[in-house]
Amino acid sequence: MTAETVLTNARIVLADEIVEGSLVLRDGLVAGIDAGVARTGEDMGGDYIIPGLVELHTDHLEGHYAPRPKVRWNPIAAVLAHDAQVATAGITTVLDALRVGMDEDADLTSDDIRKLADAIEDSVQQERLRADHFIHLRCEVSAPDCLKAFANFETDDRVKLASLMDHAPGQRQFVNLETYAYYYQRKLKLSDQDFKKFCEKRMGESARNSGPNRVFIAAACQERGIVLASHDDATSAHVDEAIEQGVRVAEFPTTQEAARASKAAGLGVLMGAPNVMRGASHSGNVSARTLARDGLLDILSSDYIPFSLIQSAFFLGDMVEGISLPQAVAMVSKNPAEAIGLDDRGIIEQGRRADLVRVRVDDHVPVVRTVWRQGRRVA
Repeated sequence: MTAETVLTNARIVLADEIVEGSLVLRDGLVAGIDAGVARTGEDMGGDYIIPGLVELHTDHLEGHYAPRPKVRWNPIAAVLAHDAQVATAGITTVLDALRVGMDEDADLTSDDIRKLADAIEDSVQQERLRADHFIHLRCEVSAPDCLKAFANFETDDRVKLASLMDHAPGQRQFVNLETYAYYYQRKLKLSDQDFKKFCEKRMGESARNSGPNRVFIAAACQERGIVLASHDDATSAHVDEAIEQGVRVAEFPTTQEAARASKAAGLGVLMGAPNVMRGASHSGNVSARTLARDGLLDILSSDYIPFSLIQSAFFLGDMVEGISLPQAVAMVSKNPAEAIGLDDRGIIEQGRRADLVRVRVDDHVPVVRTVWRQGRRVA
């Protein structure tokens, strides 16, 4: 028996326009888009219907698994808590970002990360989850154990994206050592002398490990068909290196120079939705709003606040000149889906997956009212 749902009296956000009308969902797909109010169906009350959001980089899961230092939660329960939060924020496809390569201050271990990956896979197989989950490996290339940890995923088909990161002092996000000190010295409660030793150790690890690890992981990802992302590029030289390594997504460029060079090279420029909402980077780097105004922003990621993804899309569509709501919504749906080769979703179009979000806007804040994944209500 064919399963069909009609959503009517909606403002439907398509790729390049907003249509007031009705949607027909059949067998998990969009079967029809019609202008005007249908005689029968679920009345959306004039709310927006947008594509389900596609999240490429959220490390939010780790916080559910390790909510306090030395505390470990049941990994399946952590996955379920994370899944519930992303789904109710309108995210129907999520790449859970898991760390590969641990710094000495990391509370988690590679074994912890593998447990989380196994919990994701088990939960997918048991159909426990609301959103569609894949894995993004955040590869800390300066870490001595990076390649060993990466090997834990060498047969994991759920990995769709890997990013090459180096958070050592003097590198990329932390070119300014004062910013690094503010971020790490306070976090680790180090004296000035101990912090100096800490920085020297980190910089030495970066000098020894980053280059070889980048080359190895880039080659492995090319061979396995895993999309590769750069991370915190600061200069045109960083972008040139990324292009040489086969990178397709430029995550969180820290300067306008790097963002412009990435855009010119055809890379998808990804920035944080919290950066959009705050109006600035938490570490003092280029503002995502500036890149959006200059036409240098393609993809948004919720990073550490799941709800910020839908919030930033409606903010950009409402507040930034030159960006329409369909264009802003594409940054959180169509563009990220295309960046990792998921061409069956990310846009409301006949024949695409019926991954949809019903949204009402109250006092400039989007309110997620209903979420469907493949035509089935999940939130």
